[in-house]
Amino acid sequence: MKTIKTKTAQAIAIGLCLGAFPLITQAATIGDTTVKFSGYIKADAIMSNYSDGTLPSGNIGRDFYIPTLTPVGQNDEGSQFDAHIRQSRFRFTTTTPTDEGDTITGVLEFDMLATPNGDDRISNSYTPRIRHAFLTYKNWTVGQTWSTFMDVSILPETLDFIGNADGIIFERQPLVKYKSGAWEFALENPETTVTPNSGAGRITADDNPLPDFVTRYTHKADWGHVAVAGLLRQISYDDGLLIDSTETSVGVSVTSKIKIGETNDLRLSFSTGSGVGRYMALNAANGAVVDDNNELEAIDSTAYSIAYRHVWNSKYRSSFVYSSFTADNNLDLMSINSTESTYSMRANLLYQPTAKITVGGEYTFAKRELESGANGDMNRLQFSLKYVF
Repeated sequence: MKTIKTKTAQAIAIGLCLGAFPLITQAATIGDTTVKFSGYIKADAIMSNYSDGTLPSGNIGRDFYIPTLTPVGQNDEGSQFDAHIRQSRFRFTTTTPTDEGDTITGVLEFDMLATPNGDDRISNSYTPRIRHAFLTYKNWTVGQTWSTFMDVSILPETLDFIGNADGIIFERQPLVKYKSGAWEFALENPETTVTPNSGAGRITADDNPLPDFVTRYTHKADWGHVAVAGLLRQISYDDGLLIDSTETSVGVSVTSKIKIGETNDLRLSFSTGSGVGRYMALNAANGAVVDDNNELEAIDSTAYSIAYRHVWNSKYRSSFVYSSFTADNNLDLMSINSTESTYSMRANLLYQPTAKITVGGEYTFAKRELESGANGDMNRLQFSLKYVF
């Protein structure tokens, strides 16, 4: 990469911050550190129809699909249109050689999803958020990035931000990870979500005394890969009054990406566990419920996802996705308004007129059912344009 003198490097760095150089993918070499800038611009138009109501203004479920936000029991059918650029992303990557011949890699990445301070009245402005901030050195990864319990490679290519949210493990958080060959071991940031006794809400406890422990083994072959990951953690809640309880949580996730021919593939995920909570289906079920003795009882849950990606030709490709989630709620302790199950299915057609631009349309059907038997569904059309730099 071309070395840029100090004044030029400073000018480019300022220009990047001001948005003056949106096409630069290699920013500078500063000292012995290489700095690269990359990302994408994505514009989305989303038309949603709900069988049982609507989502309020600013609700995150209007920006991308979240299983437990499909309205249930609001009686009237509702339709909404939203357009946003919130998924647009920018990423800085640094590489620094060491005197011993190793390399330190740093990543800092932002987007505008799931943040406040934006509205549709005048400016449609949104606050950036940190997605990733981590370094890798030798076999170690330290900082915030994807949980070791999650297999990023089985995420389908969809216009929706996730695409198979019901059926997968999805989590980013601070961690310390060590990798040796096909094995990964990590200590990760803990958190407990709790359902109150006889309720259906959510208490975010933040009382964990120990980190979550995750291990993963990945077997790679010419046909693709299969991975098995295990989660062991302690879920805890202390309200300072009557409740001071801990419970052990365990989970397992099996994932695979299988090549079909030269260009197509099948992406599979199956996850189950006791007290997995926030790791599964975007926290569709809490980790535990408070029982009649003010102790925590872990909630069992299961999820799976199937996604097939088909390349029609050099310009067109599609993905077909089905994902499902089920919680085993104890109705002696929980409200009948607790979510019992969700599922979604989607299909898309993507067109790539040139290497850096993808446009497409996607249809999604989703359904959510409560323990009471009440249910609601969502039909959604999404159109997107994405420019990668």
